[in-house]
Amino acid sequence: MTYAGVELGGTKCIAILAEGPGRIVARETVATTSPDETLTALRAIIARWQADHGFAALGIGSFGPINVDPASPTYGRMRATPKPGWAHADILAPLAQAAKVPAVLDTDVNGAALAEMRWGSGRGMHDFAYITVGTGVGVGLIVNGRPTRGFGHSELGHLRVARLANDAWPGSCPFHGDCVEGLASGAALAVRLGEELASAPPDHVAWDSVTKPTFAGGDRDWAKSVGATVRFNAFGFAVGEVDRHRSSRRAGVAGDVGERFLDDAEGRCLDRGR
Repeated sequence: MTYAGVELGGTKCIAILAEGPGRIVARETVATTSPDETLTALRAIIARWQADHGFAALGIGSFGPINVDPASPTYGRMRATPKPGWAHADILAPLAQAAKVPAVLDTDVNGAALAEMRWGSGRGMHDFAYITVGTGVGVGLIVNGRPTRGFGHSELGHLRVARLANDAWPGSCPFHGDCVEGLASGAALAVRLGEELASAPPDHVAWDSVTKPTFAGGDRDWAKSVGATVRFNAFGFAVGEVDRHRSSRRAGVAGDVGERFLDDAEGRCLDRGR
């Protein structure tokens, strides 16, 4: 059986046609620009695949916040989102119309968490957290084998964190300012540092505001590639908070994560029992 999937991210979208992890039929990438431009391109891909190959169902995982309640009249639509131009955009309906088969939607992080539980690091788990840092920060929580539900998806990337006394930068999140996403996401660091993102020194206050890394000997050079590494160290705090308050048995961390971040995150989680 062949299925189609679409992941909508803050920077790019990935469409895939597959029979399973070991049998990928087709894969295409679309830049995330405006809703009209991006969704039109995705609709064309889906319609072409249905005509050329056929598939039985479509699964969609999207950045958000997005309405994931199938009983709601606005199911599949964006809520207020930091992504410019995407507030209230209808994600599900246009893609489902192009597919002409059953289509379901959830958050990108919930979809990834469920995939990890079936094929990856979450196998054998009934309670699992999937944490990703990229353009934004997202957390997918699976409890008793199902994604958590309430009036909406739990936006744990917007946790407020303790700030350093010498750092007054307000953060980049348009809703909460200095939440985890407003301080540690790639978008936040791009706003704060601009062209200095790849060359800011290791002692720049931007890094301390996210986490306070420790350098040894000649190891300081690793921080010069901060666009790909340092920002994830900041997320150790959030990993610890997810572990404390959601009690997941395991957490998977996605993104270009450095070893130092994983060490910090593990330490935060171990602290909960002390």
